[in-house]
Amino acid sequence: MIAPTVAHLAFVRDDGQPLDYIPGQFIQVHFALADGALARRSYSLATQHDHARAPGESVEIAVSYVPGGAATALFEGMPLGGSVDASGPFGRFCLLPNDANRRYLLIGTGTGITPYRAMLPLLDRLIAARGVEVVLLQGARTPAELLYGDEFRAFANAHPGFRYLPCLSRELPAAGSPHAHAEVRHGYVQDALAELAPDAEGDIAYLCGNPDMVDACFEALKGAGLPVPQVRREKYVSNK
Repeated sequence: MIAPTVAHLAFVRDDGQPLDYIPGQFIQVHFALADGALARRSYSLATQHDHARAPGESVEIAVSYVPGGAATALFEGMPLGGSVDASGPFGRFCLLPNDANRRYLLIGTGTGITPYRAMLPLLDRLIAARGVEVVLLQGARTPAELLYGDEFRAFANAHPGFRYLPCLSRELPAAGSPHAHAEVRHGYVQDALAELAPDAEGDIAYLCGNPDMVDACFEALKGAGLPVPQVRREKYVSNK
């Protein structure tokens, strides 16, 4: 459990082969409902690789636990060593090789932060190769819900070109806690956008998570002058 209601799960392919993917993509898990109907749930890959894929490497996802949810029941009842059927990877919510921007604005809430964890090794290379700057805005209600927050903060400490801004809507960190630092903001991620002065000439933004957040940030970025092609979006809709 990486938050009170979010689990980090790791799998390996049963054929022993690596899963070839681009950071930002997702897989679909297939399972049967109680009435026998077939269902699918999509999960962004949280896996980090900074080298060629190797057999037996993990396939990692973050799963939100939804009360009464069919997928929740599937994962809660799965023993260590249990298996699932999945397809993919799918999706185009990825950093593009021909991007020539000066800065990435990565904005996410809930498990919508997962693709950015997978992107960290690639961002490491981009920061080193062309000096790109990165700002990660992570929205959560409380410090306990900052998924992978310790990893993002450590990455920011090791990379001057990477800035990590947790935005907490309900509860700020207690004094002396690891998340009690100057970059923490009180409020929603869309409220913190203005201070970053989004720039149409140099910025590309990624929005992932709650649909209301995605829409609010999209409108704010358009209002700041960012063309639509420079705002890449993926909405997460919770379902049972």
